Amino acid sequence: MSDKPELTTIGLTPFHYCSNQPLFRVNSGVPVGKALAQASDLLYLAKLLTVDAAYAKDTDRHAWAAHYLTAMSKAVVDDVHKVLTRWPPVNTDA
Repeated sequence: MSDKPELTTIGLTPFHYCSNQPLFRVNSGVPVGKALAQASDLLYLAKLLTVDAAYAKDTDRHAWAAHYLTAMSKAVVDDVHKVLTRWPPVNTDA
């Protein structure tokens, strides 16, 4: 077992705005690997919905569902990116 602390989400990334205010935010403290796995699952579902949306007639519900799933996924990836590129870097040698 490593004595280095596990990287976790920083919780600074909002998504889905209402009246110029974020309605949702990525939670801090989620292990980075698990957060990225969840984002991957969300993107997979969004991909399936966009294929359905391409073939569905007279409805946009698939496209809107895919839109919100991709917004959530992007927020998770952006939050993880902030953790991985934060400055100054966290000293994990101590």
